[in-house]
Amino acid sequence: MKGTLIVFEGTDGSGKSTQFKLLCEKLRSQGTAFEKLVFPQYAEPSSALIRMYLGGEFGSHPSDVNPYAASTFYAVDRYASWKKVWGESYQAGGLILSDRYATSNAVHQGCKLPQKEQGAFFDWLSDLEYQKLGLPCPDAVIYLDMPTEKSVELLRSREAATHTKGDIHEVDTEYLALCRQTALRAAKHYGWHRISCVDEAGQIRPIEELHGEIWEYLAENVPAFRS
Repeated sequence: MKGTLIVFEGTDGSGKSTQFKLLCEKLRSQGTAFEKLVFPQYAEPSSALIRMYLGGEFGSHPSDVNPYAASTFYAVDRYASWKKVWGESYQAGGLILSDRYATSNAVHQGCKLPQKEQGAFFDWLSDLEYQKLGLPCPDAVIYLDMPTEKSVELLRSREAATHTKGDIHEVDTEYLALCRQTALRAAKHYGWHRISCVDEAGQIRPIEELHGEIWEYLAENVPAFRS
């Protein structure tokens, strides 16, 4: 029996994890059973190559590792999670919510390629993860679209507040801009549901307003969310 997989996607600093958390809290308050996933699984051995990559051990710039190689690092981590953590629940008809998924490879690795090559890369990713590895295809992908300049402001504020430094993705503004452009193409290619994080005046929308829009979309389009 096939379950339901909902994925939250967005560039770094888009507020994706905040919206993911709010949805999880709402489902808990309603007594809805679900399983929560967050990728990458940094605490697990399956993320070793990801941690080396993001830590700059293969090069200080994201482009130092080609998108096909880097994508396999993340895909293997997801496969390990599928086999060890949530596969049985999904196959029993369970509801699964995921903060990032195979979708993130499309955004963060696809941006390393010229635009004319990205469509073929998106298709390669789908074949690798959903066909070759046998991971489930999402029933819905919520893509939170935040302008790069706003993302950078939020990322730098977070680093200052937590006294941390971002990984090689988060500190590269040019790379973040490419990610957003690529994410918009990926959203169109795959049919993701795009939600703008800013209003018509370019101001960041209230968190609760975004949450309400996300809930409304899921309630209208995903059977597992219908009362």
